[in-house]
Amino acid sequence: MSGFVFSEKPIAIESGEGVTLTATDGTEYLDFGASYACTPVGHCHPDVVEATTQQVQELMYVQASYPNAARTALYEQLADVAPGDVDNVWLCNSGTEANEAALKFARAATGREKIVATTQGFHGRTMGALAATWKNKYKEPYEPLAGGVEFVPYGDGEQLREAVDEQTAAVILEPVQGEGGINPAPTEYLQVAREATDEAGAALVMDEIQTGLGRTGSMWACQHHDVVPDILTTAKGLGSGLPIGATLVRDWIAESHGDHGSTFSGNPVTCAAAGATLDVIESEDLPARASERGDYLRAELDAALGDEVRDVRGQGLLVGVEVKRGANRHLKRLALNHQVLALPAGRTVLRLLPPLVVDESHVDRVVDAVTEVVTG
Repeated sequence: MSGFVFSEKPIAIESGEGVTLTATDGTEYLDFGASYACTPVGHCHPDVVEATTQQVQELMYVQASYPNAARTALYEQLADVAPGDVDNVWLCNSGTEANEAALKFARAATGREKIVATTQGFHGRTMGALAATWKNKYKEPYEPLAGGVEFVPYGDGEQLREAVDEQTAAVILEPVQGEGGINPAPTEYLQVAREATDEAGAALVMDEIQTGLGRTGSMWACQHHDVVPDILTTAKGLGSGLPIGATLVRDWIAESHGDHGSTFSGNPVTCAAAGATLDVIESEDLPARASERGDYLRAELDAALGDEVRDVRGQGLLVGVEVKRGANRHLKRLALNHQVLALPAGRTVLRLLPPLVVDESHVDRVVDAVTEVVTG
């Protein structure tokens, strides 16, 4: 018997440290995918390992209705780093669950059904989050999904404003689309989303599952635009790869959140990992490093690739290189010929989102490798 959901790659990973992953045959790979942004402080950061190990030895699990020091501390940490007053915290196990909760909370708080989502958006694979995800290939085998979702073009403020009405419970969007091709939202667009939801009494949900935790150069991508949502979701790198997500909400959402729960909400071990991860992000000022290294990465790629690619775009260390032919062939050559691991974002975009601890030598090596596979 074997796993059947993921098609396994021909590289078996045995260990990791910092920006490097090591295969069972001893080959070292530069990790510029971070397993979809799941290792912001690098693989096996000693502070995270220590905090997690200590918690495993003390208490592995207790249900969330019983207070626990690791969970209580994480509630406070997330509230402290939250944008504005989005400081009520619900913990879960994944980004999909965080978005599922966000949509449920918004419907409960508003008493409305309609969800406005965007073209090319990706919000998860459970039935509610999947209904708000754009691509039909993810949805068709499981239909019918939850109803009441209306899609509008990403980046078009006028059509967004027209779609948000007195029947709207929430608008959900990514401040930089990941799966959709690394598409940063214009500030004006996000501000229109804030204004339109305010006027309609709807919730603005920022999906920061991939963009949050310093990746774009600030703790949250929405902070670049001076936009404070009603609900913010985070996951992926929050536990340095251990399964944890969070839905942060304003008071008016928390007061009427409905009936929701999860058996493993706020598991003490994952909370300890998340707390240590946040400590490292702040103490090592990784958002600033992401901003500096991201600017350098995009500038070097632009200079090296020029007209060989359609575009180099992104924010911080969330970078997309739009190539003229399929991305997967380039990704295979990067891995097998240059020992660089990266990801696709759609069919024609190379997605680069390394751990935030990268230095310029890592960037230089990746730029050289990408240039060779794209132009060779």
